[in-house]
Amino acid sequence: MPRLAKTTYLEQSWRIHELTSDFSVEDVWAFRTPGAGPDDFPTMLAAMRAAGGPVQQTWLVRFLFDVRWKLGALLGWDEPSAGVGERVASLRDRLPSDVRAASRGPDNESMPLEAVYELDTESARELANKTVHTVMHLGWVQAANGDYELRMAVLVKPNGWFGRLYMGAIAPFRYLIVYPALTRQWERAWRDHDRAAAE
Repeated sequence: MPRLAKTTYLEQSWRIHELTSDFSVEDVWAFRTPGAGPDDFPTMLAAMRAAGGPVQQTWLVRFLFDVRWKLGALLGWDEPSAGVGERVASLRDRLPSDVRAASRGPDNESMPLEAVYELDTESARELANKTVHTVMHLGWVQAANGDYELRMAVLVKPNGWFGRLYMGAIAPFRYLIVYPALTRQWERAWRDHDRAAAE
């Protein structure tokens, strides 16, 4: 599960760049999808959805998410007034007309992020609370070996000093626990789909 330099994300001509000039790039990761071709991004998204969200993760990842949501409920971090469309405007309000006309992509009750758009080679979802406004961007990129692979970038706009402290505090959990588990889940989803297609 390689963590990539932020420049590998910024050098791609993604449509998301038009919407997020006021966000910073927090993380960039690559996920292996052996044998994938240029048109397989929708297939990968479908495989990821079939694999389930956080509820299908390891007990440790589920525990971390449970603790986070309980803390958020206790401290009021996740009140509706702090969310997308309330504390911050949705990125959908910034979409150019051609992207707005494309599919938004499905929302999923097991995922706290809301769909912004979904194109042939990239998609974006967002979440806001009292700590940050964050975007998860997924893109489809040709790797050095010629295969295509999934790339994920996490973009953030912290809510003041508290948001910056929050992002710093959760960084070790993201890097040591959450992202490795996410990688295993998403890469297994591709392998399982590939096996099913071959049967």
